[in-house]
Amino acid sequence: MNRMDLTPFRRSTVGFDRVFDLMERQARNAGGDNYPPFNIERRGEDDYRITLAVAGFRSADLDIVAQQNLLVVTGKKRDELNEGEMLHVGIANRGFERRFELADYVRVDNADLADGLLVIDLVREVPEAMRPKKIAIGGQKPFEVVKDDQDDGSKAA
Repeated sequence: MNRMDLTPFRRSTVGFDRVFDLMERQARNAGGDNYPPFNIERRGEDDYRITLAVAGFRSADLDIVAQQNLLVVTGKKRDELNEGEMLHVGIANRGFERRFELADYVRVDNADLADGLLVIDLVREVPEAMRPKKIAIGGQKPFEVVKDDQDDGSKAA
């Protein structure tokens, strides 16, 4: 049995249930199918790229669905009529479904298929209301630079 016990962490934290559920789900699925192979790349502070090797699939065979905190990439196997008898089939052309858990405020920016690689660009856009703000202590307003009425560039001697 390959199960992580996160109970001690759940007892001492509040609001992290989704993270612990995600970790447990990933541990259960660790021995799963690795098709198609993929890369996840961080391209900037808030920019990410997922690249999937989908040789043999056309854009019409692929489906990308972005939901809240979940990206699902599905490839549908198509039936091709081969004119000759296949002696060896080494190119995988089977259907697949690949799921990626996304953090809050991550959205798909672009998707492109070229040279057998499906490239999906992701961007994290934190709303202004959720960004950190500096709070003044005791309700005091922060100090501001006060300009003199006679500060017009000429100095009195």
